[in-house]
Amino acid sequence: MKYVNADLIFPEELLKEIQKYVHGGLVYVPKPEESRKKWGEVSGGRSYLNLRNHEIRQKFSAGMTIDQLSGQFCLSFDSIKKIVYVKK
Repeated sequence: MKYVNADLIFPEELLKEIQKYVHGGLVYVPKPEESRKKWGEVSGGRSYLNLRNHEIRQKFSAGMTIDQLSGQFCLSFDSIKKIVYVKK
């Protein structure tokens, strides 16, 4: 994130209004909600987990037990249960 001087980007009236609330401090201006990315979209973590969970469901449907899946994927028994019994 790059620091930008408010004098350079805000109109004078807006700057004076902001100065009523913040005196020489730093203010973070977030992106609009509609332009934010969901967790894992940038790093690929979300797609990795979706693929992993799909593989777990397929193996469970093919007859693997929750204990076997737990050992293979290094997840707890309860985590595997949540994955295979989720309503989709």
